[in-house]
Amino acid sequence: RCAAGRCRGPRPRPRMPARGAGGEAMRAAPCVLIRGSDRVVTAMAVAAGLALVWLMVAIIWSVVMRNLGLQPHAWLFTSTEYGVFYMTMLGAPWLVRRRGHVHIELLTAALPEGLRQVVSRIVAFLCVLVCAYLAWRGLLLVQTNIIRMDYDVRAYFYPRWLLTIAFPISFGLMAVEFARFAFGRTLMHSGEAG
Repeated sequence: RCAAGRCRGPRPRPRMPARGAGGEAMRAAPCVLIRGSDRVVTAMAVAAGLALVWLMVAIIWSVVMRNLGLQPHAWLFTSTEYGVFYMTMLGAPWLVRRRGHVHIELLTAALPEGLRQVVSRIVAFLCVLVCAYLAWRGLLLVQTNIIRMDYDVRAYFYPRWLLTIAFPISFGLMAVEFARFAFGRTLMHSGEAG
């Protein structure tokens, strides 16, 4: 479904417009982009869920090894650190879409409906600006890591850009999700306290 509500129902087959006609293909393009974004965000949420499962398995494995008097593998601890990072970054855009981030609605619940809509859209727009800025800074960091050939050295050498690439992707998609609340039909704040 598209935030503007134009993508409901069966997917229309994209047709090439006649020469000089912008027509249906131009109107369908935003819906295709939104569906693509939805799929990417959902795939990232699934990857975050798999990272959570890995964290559970790795921690249990490490505890069992210690209880048996064995030394856990060095990569096991490092992979759990990376897992927490990737789980957080990959799951964040999906949480924005589901309004799963922690926010306090005590103030917005007390506002009249019209003012609540304005405040909610302003807050969502500010979130778009912050996320877009962090995505841009993250992209610069990735470029720096690639140019310098930086490595994260722990149990093994891991190219640092493989860590920092999560910043522009995650914050960029969070900016898109917050933009849906800022400019779409759905508000970020429900108006219900608690």
